[in-house]
Amino acid sequence: MKTVMITGCSSGFGLETARYFLDQGWKVIATMRTPQEGLLPQNDRLRLLALDVTSQQSIDRAVSDAGDIDVLVNNAGVGMLNALEGVSPEAVREVFETNTLGTIAMTRAVLPQFRQRRSGTIVNVTSAVTLKPLPLLAVYSASKVAVNAFTESLALELAPFNIRVGLVLPGRSPETRFGENAQRVMGAIPEEYAALSQQIFHGMQDERAKVTRSGEVAQAIWQMANDPDTPIRLPAGEDAWEMAGNRV
Repeated sequence: MKTVMITGCSSGFGLETARYFLDQGWKVIATMRTPQEGLLPQNDRLRLLALDVTSQQSIDRAVSDAGDIDVLVNNAGVGMLNALEGVSPEAVREVFETNTLGTIAMTRAVLPQFRQRRSGTIVNVTSAVTLKPLPLLAVYSASKVAVNAFTESLALELAPFNIRVGLVLPGRSPETRFGENAQRVMGAIPEEYAALSQQIFHGMQDERAKVTRSGEVAQAIWQMANDPDTPIRLPAGEDAWEMAGNRV
């Protein structure tokens, strides 16, 4: 029986992915900053672990407690939607420390066991906004583009050890708490950008717009973890596939 360790399981894509892997008969180590009972069904194949991906001490403790795993899913992240002028340096650092440096640190922590066994898979969840420039997303997109480049280079580095590394790129998912999490760190949008931001927010409220469902992301992560023939970049969601076009 295989084991997957998933970061950021308190809501959204991570929570749905944990459910999906459980349904497929895997052992699941679901991590979050503050473990919450009741989010996932009781199951003897499920473990909840506390993890803050911005803390090396927390990472070391969680990876040690997890023991041997077959797949790492780096899903933990924070959103950011604002004009650059409205973003504080502290907020920029928080976004990169979680989305980029947290992914790198988690990956580095599991590599020794994967390399020694000459087996393992790492799935990094980024975003389809890395495929198409969009306003008010400069900081967020930069934090995710960095993970794309990291992943593609690392895949070449780890191939001799039979370790696979891949990317899942979800589109916009209104059913998740991305917007709520983004508001926590984004700050106030400057008045000079009010018209642009209102136009963008109006577009997000269009019920006809193509979006991504959490279940689609979970299925894409499952495919990346189990099918070695999957391309290194895998969009998830109708809007993500549309944004990808010929760029994947």
